[in-house]
Amino acid sequence: MNTALPEDISEFATVAAKRFARLGGPQAALRAETDDAVRDEAGRALLDLGAYDLDVRSSADELLAAAVLCQAAGATVLPYPLVEELLSIDGARLALVNPRGPRIDHGDLPGEWVAVDLDANRYHPRLSSRANAKLGPFLVPATLSALEGTVPPADVALHLLLGSWRILGAVQRALQIVTDHVNTRIQFGKPLADFQAVRFAVADAAVAVRGLEELAKYTVWRSESARPQAFSADALVLRLKAVDTARHVLRTSHQLLGALGFCDESDVSVIDRHTQPLIRLPVSAEELALRLIPGVRDGRLETLFNQPVAAP
Repeated sequence: MNTALPEDISEFATVAAKRFARLGGPQAALRAETDDAVRDEAGRALLDLGAYDLDVRSSADELLAAAVLCQAAGATVLPYPLVEELLSIDGARLALVNPRGPRIDHGDLPGEWVAVDLDANRYHPRLSSRANAKLGPFLVPATLSALEGTVPPADVALHLLLGSWRILGAVQRALQIVTDHVNTRIQFGKPLADFQAVRFAVADAAVAVRGLEELAKYTVWRSESARPQAFSADALVLRLKAVDTARHVLRTSHQLLGALGFCDESDVSVIDRHTQPLIRLPVSAEELALRLIPGVRDGRLETLFNQPVAAP
């Protein structure tokens, strides 16, 4: 089976990666923590790429272009709410939140926001000051208004999907950094990559990342071919896989980089800290998994067993 991206999408992904790299990559994201001009520059980069012209709700081709854009943003730790911009409603960025503890990444940026939970309930968020936390330095606590209706469930699914592509880019970059490190770091007279345990660890991480990439492509394809309820379940599965892969790859990266991986001089440290909101929000991986259980029983989650499963 050929899972290669279409040529025009691959070219767009290459252009996006080069444009984001010109911003300075993870070290630019580090500077953005104290210099808002960097985030302004990131917004201009998206404008140069035509990101705001993408209509992710219209077709799988538009969605795939947005997905590879998010992948490039994840790899360079773009300090800007790209997914929220791509899914904006009437000019207001769409943020996916947990009503029990709403926080919005980059919520301090100028502009209007719409908040929505995993059940597609819509709220108007009142935003406070940036928390400046070490993990998720751009997170802003929010207070939600009373329920203001709903949004299409497909919008929630698309938010989960595009966020997963951003996680994919981040873990691919982290894996490349750690692979380069073990090939060049000399320990006991030979490269770390010559040690069998290190090879196994890197191989396991590489397999997990490759699996996530293939699932991400498959889920975009399913956006047009699956029933709406099935696509929503697919998006949950993808996000669960993305979170699990991120935990695995980042843990392996820190183990093999040692203390260097926890210093902001290392790009892995910046990637890890800035990707935490996507890994932890809007809910934990455990809660995502619990949300899938009813879908298995009633057939919304399509598997090899395509008929509803009777509850025990």
